[in-house]
Amino acid sequence: MNIQIFGTKKSFDTKKAQRYFKERRIKFQFIDLKEKEMSKGELQSVVQAVGGLDEVIDPKAKDQDTVSLITYLAESQKFDKLLENQQVLREPIVRNGRKATVGYQPDIWKGWE
Repeated sequence: MNIQIFGTKKSFDTKKAQRYFKERRIKFQFIDLKEKEMSKGELQSVVQAVGGLDEVIDPKAKDQDTVSLITYLAESQKFDKLLENQQVLREPIVRNGRKATVGYQPDIWKGWE
C-alpha cells in the first residue's frame, strides 16, 4: 500500500485519518495542502476515483464565495478553478494508488488492507 493523506494540520478529520493508519502500523505520507497543493494529475485521479468534482468540494468550506463560484461555473471551467483554490477541498483526501476517498472513511480503507 502506498497511502497519501492530503489535508491540513488543523483539520479534525485529517488527524483522525492519520491516527487510523498509525494504529494499524500502515505507513503513509502526509501532504499539508497549505504548504504544497495537489498537482493537476493528482487532483484529476482523485476526482475520477471518487466520482466527480462535486464529491471533492466542501460545501462548508470557510471560503464560501469560491464554493459558490465553482458551483455555478460551467463543467469545463470547474476543474481549473478548483485547482487554483484548493482551500475548498473536502479533507482528508486519502489516496492509495488509483483508489481515493474524500473525508473520513475507515470502512473503505479497511478494504484496502
